[in-house]
Amino acid sequence: MKKTYVLDTNVLLYSPNAILSFGDNDVIIPEVVLEELDNLKKMKNDLGANARNVARLLDSLREKGKLNEGVILPNGGKIRVEMNHYDSKIPVWWDRKKADNRIIQVCIGLKEKGEEVYLITKDIFERIKADTVDINVEDFYEKVVPSYDDQYTGRIDLFVPSDKIDFFYKNKYLDINNIDYYSDIVNGEKQINIYVNQFVILHSIDNNRKTALGRFDGRKIVPLLFKDNKPYGITCKNVGQKFMLEALYTDADKAPLAIIKGPAGTGKTLFSLAVGLEKIMSRMDKKYRKILVCRPNITMDEEIGFLPGTEQEKIMPFMRPILDNLEILVDSDESQRYKNEIELEDKVRELFDRSIITTEAVAYLRGRSIVKNWVIIDEAQNLTPKQIKAIVTRVGNGTKLILIGDPDQIDHPFIDSRSNGLCYAAEKMKGSKFCYQVTLKYDECERSPLALESSKRL
Repeated sequence: MKKTYVLDTNVLLYSPNAILSFGDNDVIIPEVVLEELDNLKKMKNDLGANARNVARLLDSLREKGKLNEGVILPNGGKIRVEMNHYDSKIPVWWDRKKADNRIIQVCIGLKEKGEEVYLITKDIFERIKADTVDINVEDFYEKVVPSYDDQYTGRIDLFVPSDKIDFFYKNKYLDINNIDYYSDIVNGEKQINIYVNQFVILHSIDNNRKTALGRFDGRKIVPLLFKDNKPYGITCKNVGQKFMLEALYTDADKAPLAIIKGPAGTGKTLFSLAVGLEKIMSRMDKKYRKILVCRPNITMDEEIGFLPGTEQEKIMPFMRPILDNLEILVDSDESQRYKNEIELEDKVRELFDRSIITTEAVAYLRGRSIVKNWVIIDEAQNLTPKQIKAIVTRVGNGTKLILIGDPDQIDHPFIDSRSNGLCYAAEKMKGSKFCYQVTLKYDECERSPLALESSKRL
């Protein structure tokens, strides 16, 4: 039996091509959804762009027939704009002028006609309300990855005899075929699932105090090259940070993309800024022109447009976490750092005045080609897969792109730990020779004893 899928506005704003995602089943768009899309079409952000994309797609389908009567989709299904069912009963206390309630009313009317109806919405409260009136309801995932605990971490523990660790230190490599002990067993046989550029912790099976750190280069395990570096005096305090340092220091000609996930306080932003500053200011090769920092939760529409000042002045309030980290980097003396706040602020401001560091809203990256920049996308867990793709495809020659974020701190209303752009990029780019990535652990939080304790307990 064919199913009938009723699409909410937020689904189309999340993915304009959702219309084509339901096989040979019927797709219904209530007319109130068109009204909501029409109200958003002029917005100068991703919501406006997606509303316009939906309009263009529907207009192309309209040329094949009347949408209120139904038009055949390329995959064999049929799409219809639903104008009826105003008499279908909904709870009397529900506001009939509210779009969510009108969409549910359409679902009820279609169900009364005998159709197997499914409401597709990313609005949790609407899913709850639909369930209370016995409407089948589902979330929409266009590009989904495994649950967070099962996602790729960019690191693996391998167990070998002590003599092989000695061989690794002496010869600077270890053949992957010499690894005899693994944690994964498939069909009774020991197997190792390892990807190109995956970081490795070698453990001795006969001496638990003997370990080694390395990276799988596609053929063998090789030592880390930068684990003892101290960018701007910042020292690694755990294994995860050493892996992160390797990902950051490896130049763009070899690894133009670094993906760093992990909880708050693990040093993701601090190390990304520190290495970038050192690359630009302390090196003679001048491979990078400047640091470009972007945050996805900056809206560049009417709301921020009303604020006074230049683009940079409007963005600065959203960049406070970046400024906090720069204060640590420009004055490494903890005992003296905050004694002269004006001097400290001047040091940070100089980095922006000299255009060593610039900041932008993610929306402003669309259509650009970014060459020889050190680009940090902070809070990347709040991006959609589509936005991440748009950003990564902007990277030109000589640019190093660093995606950092904590999938446990998602503020976007329509994405989660399985559908956000950061985790999507991490899963899709695993094994790429152009990408280094690592997920830091909760016990690698170094911000403060309280931060570590709270990350475990809360």
